[in-house]
Amino acid sequence: MLRRLRELRRYPTAIFGIGVISILVLVSLYALIALPYSEAIRLWRGGPGVWDDNPRNAMPAWFDLFTSANLPRTVIVSTADAGVKVVEPLPDGRNRIQITLPFDYPYDGFPTEVTLFSEAVYEGTTRPRLSVQWKNPSGETLSLATNRAMRASDIYYISQDGQLMAKFGTLPEVALFSDAAMGVPASQRTSAKGEYAVVVQADVPEGGDFNAKLVVYGRVHGLAGTDHRRRDITVALLWGTPLALVFGLLAAVGSTMTTFILAGIGTWFGGKTDFIFQRITQVNMVIPTLPILIMVGQFYSRSLWLMLGIIIAMSIFSGAMVTYRAMFLQAKEAAYIEAARAYGASNFRTVFRYLLPRIVPVLLPNFVTVVPAFVFLEASLAVLGLGDPILPTWGKVIHDAQTQSALYKGLYYWVLQPAILLMITGFAFAMVGFALDRVFNPRLRTV
Repeated sequence: MLRRLRELRRYPTAIFGIGVISILVLVSLYALIALPYSEAIRLWRGGPGVWDDNPRNAMPAWFDLFTSANLPRTVIVSTADAGVKVVEPLPDGRNRIQITLPFDYPYDGFPTEVTLFSEAVYEGTTRPRLSVQWKNPSGETLSLATNRAMRASDIYYISQDGQLMAKFGTLPEVALFSDAAMGVPASQRTSAKGEYAVVVQADVPEGGDFNAKLVVYGRVHGLAGTDHRRRDITVALLWGTPLALVFGLLAAVGSTMTTFILAGIGTWFGGKTDFIFQRITQVNMVIPTLPILIMVGQFYSRSLWLMLGIIIAMSIFSGAMVTYRAMFLQAKEAAYIEAARAYGASNFRTVFRYLLPRIVPVLLPNFVTVVPAFVFLEASLAVLGLGDPILPTWGKVIHDAQTQSALYKGLYYWVLQPAILLMITGFAFAMVGFALDRVFNPRLRTV
């Protein structure tokens, strides 16, 4: 066995496939170590405060390398980082807190959103009043909000302020970062590079405090971009790797090994045992697997591990049972089997010690090539909307992109990245499997 495996070095495709599989295993280990399971689930579920600083539908940061423009990145400036805070007592006992948030904007093009996060600590029921001013590189000051009542934890979506849209006659982010006069059409405006500042002023009760954070959302972000819920797709691409490999390997081991062993037992004992196995196989071969999985996911549960169990159960008595049975029938008549029976070996010892090992070289290539089939099956279920809702997988990413019409909107990265990973995984296992087939089946070497 080991001597034959060493022959894989003669096949460049096998070396390439093993290299790719090794990289996938290393990525899986990195994902498990750097991003524990509970943390990955929390990040993928998202929610308030998890991805607030990420832009929506942003392309990967490396996309900037293929364009001549310096695409906008996300700019975050807060009181704790670079803000200037001034506290002024008022005659009525309140404190007027003024925070200046300066930032540099060196990018070509306009940001996607501008949002101001603010937090106030105070006693009583009287809400603080908030005023916001915008200063552009030319020194012009624009009033964005005046005497605006705010909650203790407040979010001011500047880009979605209808009053600002009516005032500027265009999207607020275009007007705020534009170097053109008010009368110039928005389509002809270009971004003004330089130093900007947001001046936030709040009147809070005595003893209270106030802090602010400005987020200017860019158009590129992270290694894999973001989706419609601001989630970093890198999380799904990383964690999708161990989930895909574990699902494919467990399904392949569970189905292939069980089928192999049952075929050997049924062939050896023959009679009713073999008859029952063959009838179950014939019935199971006409039962469609995918519709059953769809019904289970639709009406019962979409748990990944439940789907895995059903797939293994339905794959045991598959067409491979017939193939293995034909091989075992031939091996059963071999001389060394007769010799084992002659010296008194028991039935199960003969099966597991002599019969099954004879066909193992045929099992190994089939096992390797069937792994990507189960990986694609799990991805197909996820694309159909039947994937595990809490797990970040490659198929789930494609499903989310499909529901958001990503290709129609030009967000190709959203679909291509997980699709390429699926194809690479399939090619790697297929290359190794075909090479193993040539090694263990010499007749294929001349094909």
